[in-house]
This record gives sequence, structure tokens and C-alpha cells, in this order.
Amino acid sequence: MMLEEKLSSSPNGSNIDYIGWLNSQPKRSVLYVSLGSFLSVSGSQMDEIAMGLGLSGVRFLWVARGDSSRLQEMVGSMGIVVPWCDQLKVLSHPSVGGFLTHCGWNSTMEGVFCGVPMLTCPIFWDQPPDSRLIVDEWKVGLSLRGEVGGEGVVGQEEIALVVKRLMDLDGTEGKEMRKRVGELRDSARQAIAAGGSSSENLDSFARGLMQGNVR
Repeated sequence: MMLEEKLSSSPNGSNIDYIGWLNSQPKRSVLYVSLGSFLSVSGSQMDEIAMGLGLSGVRFLWVARGDSSRLQEMVGSMGIVVPWCDQLKVLSHPSVGGFLTHCGWNSTMEGVFCGVPMLTCPIFWDQPPDSRLIVDEWKVGLSLRGEVGGEGVVGQEEIALVVKRLMDLDGTEGKEMRKRVGELRDSARQAIAAGGSSSENLDSFARGLMQGNVR
């Protein structure tokens, strides 16, 4: 189906029906790309990412605020670029099989909660430590900056290669990452369920506040 046929109005100003597009894609075939709304990668790195995605041959949904039209022209027909989306809804969609992220903590937790392997592109502050958690500790992702030691611009060829590694559903590496992130997802959901550790800790905190107010 042509992209022009998937248009609809939405309250956020985007007229692309990205959920409809995701519904038309094979299971775990789409890389979701979101590099944050505050600190972002350089313009030259954005261009390399766009060209690398095109070289990879992988389907993708990319959120790029303020630059979506230009990037859509660069990447062609393998994916769509939108100015906004419901991130948790996208990550929960069965067609999404990977997440290219700047590693903000909220995005990291949403990736884990949805059981999606991550390709990390940290920029500043808490993001490099979050990337190390994802790649080195939890082993549920790959680093986009690994080939250049965390410095400089990552080229389109390297980007294409690591995107294909992340999205390879049949390879041993991909299967192991998906197994581990599935285990983390199950643990996270158990923690917030009734009687889980997060639920109990929140209840305990609320009881402490109430008892303090009584005094």
C-alpha cells in the first residue's frame, strides 16, 4: 500500500498513520528509531544514520522532530519518518523488532518493558552509562558507536552493518539478545504486578507518607 494511502489526521500534527503502516509489516521486521527530543546527534551524524538505514535494507519507523520531511526524502521507501508517535504503543507493536535509541532512562525502561533489543547511540549525561548497561551488563543490545570508540561520526557502512546484526532474527547473536530481553521484560512486568517488588515498594512508601501525616 502506498504511503499516501495511509494518511489520517492526528492531534499531534502528524498526518501519517504509522500504526496502520506497522500493521502491514511482517513480525519483528521494523527498527524503531528515536534519538530524543532535547539533546540530539549532529546533523552530519543524522545524515549518516539516514543513509545507513537505506543501505541496511531494514524497514524502519523514525521519529525526527522538525526534520522529518528532509529525512524522508533521503531514506526512500523502506521506512517512514514522523515528527511524533506514541512510543510505548510502537514498541509494543508485534512488527517492531529493534530500537535505535539515545539511551535516555525512560526510553531504556520502555525498551526493556516491551522486550525489544536496542541499538544504542548515547549522547550525554546519563546516556553513556545506560548504553553500557544495555550492551555490556544486560547484553540486550549493540552499540552504534562501538566501531569508532565512542568518538566522531559513525559512517553509513558501519551503521548498515550493525543495524543488520541487530535485526537478524535467525542468527545466534540476535536470538540470544531476544531471549535475554524477553527475560528482563517478564521480570519488569512481574515487579509492577500486584504483589510485585515495585508495587509493594510503592505501597510501603505511600503508607509511610500517610503515617507521617497522621503524626
